[in-house]
Amino acid sequence: MTVVTAVLDARLGCEAELEDTLRELVSHVAQEADTIEYTLHRCLASPGRFYFYERYATPAALDVHMNTPHLKRMLERVSDLCVASPDVKLFEPLVSIAELRG
Repeated sequence: MTVVTAVLDARLGCEAELEDTLRELVSHVAQEADTIEYTLHRCLASPGRFYFYERYATPAALDVHMNTPHLKRMLERVSDLCVASPDVKLFEPLVSIAELRG
């Protein structure tokens, strides 16, 4: 399994438009068969900061996601809506309470 986190910071005045864009992205990603989780969060302390937590069944599933038209459309808008490029990190899961609870 591959885990991805991404943080996006909206430009001042673009918070609502960025949120709408990210919500629309989630609705498209819901159709990707091997995307296990794709959760959008908003920071309570900084409402213009958004955080994605993503889980993919395989590295190939992440590759498929990265090449979808809907992700490419969103990334084209990032320079207008965000103060910087998204901060994206890849992780390998080690242990979770879901597994321990069985």
